[in-house]
Amino acid sequence: MAPEPAANPLLSTQKSSDSGLQVALHPLVLLTISDYVTRHTLRQQKGPVVGALLGQQNGREITIEHAFDCLLMDDPNGEIILNQVWFEDRLQQMKDVHKVPALDLVGWYTILPTSGPQPVHLPIHRQILHTYNESAILLGFHPTAVLDGSVGGKLPLTIYESNYEAEGTATAETGEDKEMKDGEPQLGLKFKELPYTVETGEAEMISVDFVARGGGNATAVDGTLKKTTTAPSEDVKGKGKTRATTKKEEEVSSATKDDRHVLSREDEELIASLTAKANAIKMLQAKIRLIAVYLRNLPPSYISSTVPEGVEADDKTYTPVNHSVLRSIQALLTRLSLLIPADASAFEKELLSEQNDVNLVSLLSTITNSIKDVRETGRKSAIMEAGKAMKNRGQGGWEGPGEGLVNVGELMGISRS
Repeated sequence: MAPEPAANPLLSTQKSSDSGLQVALHPLVLLTISDYVTRHTLRQQKGPVVGALLGQQNGREITIEHAFDCLLMDDPNGEIILNQVWFEDRLQQMKDVHKVPALDLVGWYTILPTSGPQPVHLPIHRQILHTYNESAILLGFHPTAVLDGSVGGKLPLTIYESNYEAEGTATAETGEDKEMKDGEPQLGLKFKELPYTVETGEAEMISVDFVARGGGNATAVDGTLKKTTTAPSEDVKGKGKTRATTKKEEEVSSATKDDRHVLSREDEELIASLTAKANAIKMLQAKIRLIAVYLRNLPPSYISSTVPEGVEADDKTYTPVNHSVLRSIQALLTRLSLLIPADASAFEKELLSEQNDVNLVSLLSTITNSIKDVRETGRKSAIMEAGKAMKNRGQGGWEGPGEGLVNVGELMGISRS
């Protein structure tokens, strides 16, 4: 069973309000972390998930704008730390790319339990504090919270700042006093949770929208398709050209089937749009059901002004009454009248008129196409009849040059009369 956050010895006992540090998190960092965690899991890679955070620090304000994964190594003591040579080269490359505005290392991220940092995370954090940034922050991602569904509308992550605090050494676990020695008190690294806000730039909005569109039509690739199409290769040697021709036809047909599953950009955008609308409708339906269940479980006196006979008393277990929620529901019901037209009959007549106009235009288009087809058929029939008549007139003798041939102008439907 996981320990409670209060029992974590690495967490500070100070209140979060004691620190004036403000953190602004950008969505691009969340996409990068999610991508790295997904690749690390699907590829079954060894070792922890560790990455660096880039941003700006102006006084007590920190922005987290970019992130990248890191290469790890074991030190002589067997602890996991950053590969310093690789990390410094990669960090310099990221700084060269992001010069306007100039970004620097502001912290690192990893996967943490909901209880907070563990002793295994201290070597990397100390390395970053001593070498790169003495006020580095730690972003902990909690995948277990996502699987349990306990996060609700909150992001499954926590941001920590670290400070060196004096550890209490006056009493031992047995309760006996220890001898006080001269010198500075022993300091220990403690982590303290920080509040954060999410900020989005215009460029990030474009990238997030692109990811949302791609997620709507993402599909898994079936690796068994190629094996089924190449299975009859052993029979080609023994049955000659007929078998080889059959194999080629099967390959062409399989390639044609694969091409049918390739969607155009318009189809992808349509699927993404329909998926977003379907998700919105499902969420709306879930919210309406939640409101209905909440209202059904209220005491009878809140549902109706007159409580009918035979209804149990209010001391029965009902949903706790929240007047702010009830006022919000009442305001929502009041706004529904704005969505309903004032004159329903006039609205229906106008809607029917527009629908009839659309149907009439469609009918006129169909009639026009039918008339066009009839004219084309009559033109071709007239050309064939003219050709037959000219042929019948020339049956008495040898036809001269060009006799019996249909004129080019007749073939093109040009009348010479």
